[in-house]
Amino acid sequence: MPEPFRMTMTLLFSVLVVLALLLAGPAWVIASGTVLVGGNWATAHRGSAGLAPDPATTPEAVVQLYAARAFSWRGAFGVHTWFAAKPEGADAYTVYEVIGWRVLRGMPAVAIGQRTPDGHWFGQTPEIVAELRGAEAAAAIPKIAAAARAYPFADTYRIWPGPNSNTFVAWVARAVPELRADLPPNALGKDYLGPRIAAPAPSGTGWQVNLFGLVGVLAAREEGVEFNLLGLTVGVDPLDFAFKLPGLGRIGPERLPPS
Repeated sequence: MPEPFRMTMTLLFSVLVVLALLLAGPAWVIASGTVLVGGNWATAHRGSAGLAPDPATTPEAVVQLYAARAFSWRGAFGVHTWFAAKPEGADAYTVYEVIGWRVLRGMPAVAIGQRTPDGHWFGQTPEIVAELRGAEAAAAIPKIAAAARAYPFADTYRIWPGPNSNTFVAWVARAVPELRADLPPNALGKDYLGPRIAAPAPSGTGWQVNLFGLVGVLAAREEGVEFNLLGLTVGVDPLDFAFKLPGLGRIGPERLPPS
């Protein structure tokens, strides 16, 4: 067998093995029924998950960062993330998020308004990623609002590799390092930096280098070490004894969000 041909076949086989490993997690998520391919978004459950403190009985300021698997097959690969903030004494939450269909209709991708803060994301149950209460939350809310309005990709949306809803949340999180936001490893698009190749990690406890959301590395005290390939994340968080895998997300002991 000629040497160039053998080297080409070896390289091709290696690429196929890597792709198979990257896609194994998303395939399992679909096979296990964690997400349902198809479905009707118009009738999907959007009600409260019971995670947000009731403003009527919680006068203190509250900031929460949520994540829920995306709708239909997209949920096998990634989650949708958003911020919910309630100033001290307010009777409702303001939600900050990016929604792709808004761009298709000629509107900014960034949506800022009042909705159920902990609502199911088209049938998928959200989880709290990070939270602040009281004085810390009160100080963080203006930072969140300012960062949301300064988001540099407000007129652009791409599911892959970004910018998308997770790109937005990572951008805002960098402006609020007191959140120490360790975004889910399956927050596809969180590593998209646009024309930049380096930035602080979303948690503010380290740094990341990335090329257009396709290949890069992140090292931070909160997140651990993450390798990004084609937008998918593989990593380890040694301080929390957790692994991070494509599609599956964070695998390890249950952890309360920093507060």
